[in-house]
Amino acid sequence: MLIIAEDSIGVRLDQFLAGQLPDLSRARIQALIKGGDILVNGKTTKAKTPIEFGMRIEVNIPEPEPAEAQPQDIPISVLYEDKDVIVIDKESGMVVHPAAGNPDGTLVNAVLFHCGDLSGIGGVERPGIVHRLDKDTSGCIVVAKNDAAHLSLTTQFANRDTSKIYLAAVQGCPREPEGTVFTNIGRHPVNRLKMAVVNPGSGKPAITDYKVLHYDAATDSSLVMCTLHTGRTHQIRVHMLHLGHPLIGDPIYAHPQRQKARPGRLMLHAWRLAFNHPAKNERVAIESAIPPEYTPWLIGTQLPEWDEVPTVSMM
Repeated sequence: MLIIAEDSIGVRLDQFLAGQLPDLSRARIQALIKGGDILVNGKTTKAKTPIEFGMRIEVNIPEPEPAEAQPQDIPISVLYEDKDVIVIDKESGMVVHPAAGNPDGTLVNAVLFHCGDLSGIGGVERPGIVHRLDKDTSGCIVVAKNDAAHLSLTTQFANRDTSKIYLAAVQGCPREPEGTVFTNIGRHPVNRLKMAVVNPGSGKPAITDYKVLHYDAATDSSLVMCTLHTGRTHQIRVHMLHLGHPLIGDPIYAHPQRQKARPGRLMLHAWRLAFNHPAKNERVAIESAIPPEYTPWLIGTQLPEWDEVPTVSMM
């Protein structure tokens, strides 16, 4: 229920609501009025209805109906594929699934074209998706091709039975060459676009192992290997910031213009991914080639080998 101020008397209903509901466009408000989701004194009305003193205005904003993603012929790099799963080497800048502001051109649209009908596995908005990568993060992401594979993979991610290893370039160099960050992560109390380390009892537990692989004195930055034991939104970005070393090129948690290294992207890469195959009694381990933007940190750096199983070849 909205309160009518004296200076609003005589103003058009849609104009008044546009000032009261800044998250909605005037066109959206007009559509809600036309659809009967905005009532005046319990009755439907028109957008041009003038505001009167004592009016009772009720606003109901219906939940958006999930839009079924459509196949699009978008090139993707396939690291592994069989009848149950497909592992994509996602490019930095590609959104994983359609959402507000990105209705198409996503990895989901590309996978639907490549694989054919996934029959809404996991929901029509995110067919086959069992985990996610931020838009600007590159590297390995696995997609399920059937319901059994989807259930198996989502259970593995929930139970921490997967192995997720990332490469991050960060500002400065952590004091300890390796360690574990164990905090709770939740929505930032002021900026709702951000996540943040929050007090115990709020947010969700988040665990990240890290190891410094190389320090570049010329740019005062480091290459860090991060192993995720949980999968919270922006987990590595928040944990590295918590240590005082935000990711290079991070537009949300850092000030890229203040960093000496400016590769033109968020320096976070989902390097290695391992999981139990949903239909076979074997461990699948995938490695994504390290993008060229990482070259300055790779010179003279000895990268660790897989400690579980060798990388599988595409079947």
